[in-house]
Amino acid sequence: MLIHMTTDPEQQSGVGVPDAFGRLWTPHRMAYIRGENKPTGPAAGDGCPFCAIPAMSDEDGLILHRAGSAYAVLNLYPYNSGHLMAVPYRHVADYTELTPEETADVARLTKQAMAALRAASGPHGFNIGINQGTDAGAGIAAHLHQHVVPRWGGDTNFMPVIGSTRVLPQLLADTRKMLADAWPVD
Repeated sequence: MLIHMTTDPEQQSGVGVPDAFGRLWTPHRMAYIRGENKPTGPAAGDGCPFCAIPAMSDEDGLILHRAGSAYAVLNLYPYNSGHLMAVPYRHVADYTELTPEETADVARLTKQAMAALRAASGPHGFNIGINQGTDAGAGIAAHLHQHVVPRWGGDTNFMPVIGSTRVLPQLLADTRKMLADAWPVD
């Protein structure tokens, strides 16, 4: 991940023409903008990353914890440092289609995620929720996932509001290790 901020007038505009703005370069975000890792269709075999992640190592898949019917994973395109998701293994789009075991595992992983985040980084609060369907904001609507986003006082500043840019203080691999180490024992 490359993040570069400059106040050098020759580099500020990106083309060498000086202007009054500094630049925070986050080229890793272009993958998300272009739809990298998005499924090509609604079926499990259509490139769903949530179906592919469990076959990876925990480190490569950014998996924090595996339960019987669901797993906890860091968001590859986080809203905040430590943003993670509880995801059923089964490719299912609607919350009402979850089995009782899947519902329980997603709930348990959410509680454990909150405990791990509190132990590792002391957030002041959380946003927890499911964006059910594309029109509700789900980036990958075909595979249900519940977001757990840690929040701190003052974490929403001018960068996301005006600059449409998130500034994350830690690499995802480092965040994964920190949270996996703090994950409560079942």
